[in-house]
Amino acid sequence: MDYVKLGRTGLDVSRVSLGCMSYGVPERGTHPWTLDEEASRPFIKAALEAGINFFDIANMYSDGTSEEIVGRALNDYARREEVVVATKLFYRMRPGPNGSGLSRKAILAEIDNSLRRLGTDYVDLYQIHRWDYGTPIEETMEALHDVVRAGKARYIGASSMYTWQFAKAQFAAERNGWTRFVSMQPHYNLLYREEEREMLPFCLDQGVGVIPWSPMARGRLTRDWDTGSVRQESDAVGKDLYQEGDRAIVEAVARVAAARAVPRAQVALAWVARNPAVTAPIIGATKPQHLTDAVQALTLELSDEEVAELEAPYTARPIAGHE
Repeated sequence: MDYVKLGRTGLDVSRVSLGCMSYGVPERGTHPWTLDEEASRPFIKAALEAGINFFDIANMYSDGTSEEIVGRALNDYARREEVVVATKLFYRMRPGPNGSGLSRKAILAEIDNSLRRLGTDYVDLYQIHRWDYGTPIEETMEALHDVVRAGKARYIGASSMYTWQFAKAQFAAERNGWTRFVSMQPHYNLLYREEEREMLPFCLDQGVGVIPWSPMARGRLTRDWDTGSVRQESDAVGKDLYQEGDRAIVEAVARVAAARAVPRAQVALAWVARNPAVTAPIIGATKPQHLTDAVQALTLELSDEEVAELEAPYTARPIAGHE
């Protein structure tokens, strides 16, 4: 496993991150396809053994049980200083006022709740899951700065939003002497490339680490278009991300993979990882080959001709994943 700096920080992260949305109590939250604790732990252990040190979670995954499961596994299988733990906040965690969002009240409450569930004194990367239209960005950035100053987070990052919003947040932090975001977690894969217009160039120019979510398009790029999955049938968010016209891209991945005699997942992930703006794609793993494919994809070098074939069917589409 190779390690790279996260943006312009001194933090070393593996070239692939294990996304932990797949691990949680299935009956809790909105992800009934998740693996329970007993089924999850072997994947977390295998990731560590493969050299992956970067684990991405969110407080809302499986109603907080994802943080609990991952936290217990990491405490059992690794030394805290050897792993990079990232979590997120924004979505609703409880009913009533102040149960979601990025107000000062919500941030200071949710960081403590996440630390309790994870069983740790700090997270390495604390991220805002989405943009909060109901809270001034200055309030959010100052509160996140105070979280860092209190030693509860080492760095802060953001996830899907418009580039002007991300720039506004960075400007507010710089103007006031607060902690700036060091990473961006965008929606980016062969079926969704709109981030190439502004966000990825902005992050590359500003030295912001990029850790894309869904680099294999919720598994769409790893199988025939008409082949479904348990997750696909119950993933309300994923159903709105991709469209029938994407079939041609999926078929291109299949052709390149067949010619290379490698799994489609390796081709899809290798394409994302080759972008100079990308630091570490976030992959999910619910089968042993998912981790194997992710690690091997990092050494798969696609030719210019293969890249052209993969990219040719793409057409511009509406922004997806920012809400």
